[in-house]
Amino acid sequence: MSETIASAPAFWIQPEIQQKITWRDGDVVVSVPPKSGTTWTMNIVHQLFSGGTADFRDIYEEVPWIEFVARPDEPHQEILDRLDAMPSDRRRAFKTHSAPPILPYLPAGAKPDVKYVVVFRNPEEALASFWPFIAKHSDEWFDLWGMPRAGMTRPDFPSFYSEVIAERGMHANGFFGFLNSWWPLRRAANVLFLHYSAMKADHDGSVRKIARFLEVEPSEEEWPRILEYTSFAWMKAHEDKFEATTAGDVPILQRGAMIRKGQVGSASADGMTPEIARDLRMVGESLCSEPAALDWFYEGGMVP
Repeated sequence: MSETIASAPAFWIQPEIQQKITWRDGDVVVSVPPKSGTTWTMNIVHQLFSGGTADFRDIYEEVPWIEFVARPDEPHQEILDRLDAMPSDRRRAFKTHSAPPILPYLPAGAKPDVKYVVVFRNPEEALASFWPFIAKHSDEWFDLWGMPRAGMTRPDFPSFYSEVIAERGMHANGFFGFLNSWWPLRRAANVLFLHYSAMKADHDGSVRKIARFLEVEPSEEEWPRILEYTSFAWMKAHEDKFEATTAGDVPILQRGAMIRKGQVGSASADGMTPEIARDLRMVGESLCSEPAALDWFYEGGMVP
């Protein structure tokens, strides 16, 4: 079980798979903590690679989650074979919630040439959004894995924070540990650091920044489509394309789980209290040796 996912009993997340992947030149890894803009960034990369298209069934078919197991008896080799079978005449993109070294990092200039798009979100917002997301996992999915719903859900955010997040160290490892792992690599030529707040404030500029990093040059005809299909409004209106409908043998999520509000500064509306916020910040201060890194995690802005 992953230190990045932080000992949560999500048996379907098995990060060790990533150590077995045969990487290719041009691969892109979207590495993001939970509920921090992962699905949005996956779609941005897909739209840039495709030139802007609405003709896809499920973003998880286009950008596979490389630490995800669809059923209890699915062998890792089956997943690896599926990744190897992806077309070799176009670039691949992958999702992960892991950071190095659980996620293998290939330095800039190495072969194969892999790029990493790494997105961070204020941890108060991300954790507050995580609570309703977990609750929207389907009964069929919990039953498939023999997990009682009460093992991962709570009726309110304070109890979810204390009994699921804090008790299992998910904030320490899955968020602040993620920051610590990526921070020394923030200026690497093949790593792009983005903050969710900046992406929300400047959608057009952020998509173009990702395009430059990936060395993708859409035509003037393609840009309007790319920007439309990566907008919150379009994704919300087509949310069935973003809810992993093809990823499992049974439904994984209830409708509306992935694309909720997408707002910045809305943690309190999802149950974040001043007391929980103080506790969360104390955990971050105890784990992050660089105050500038922690401040950026919370506030965004220029990367120090």
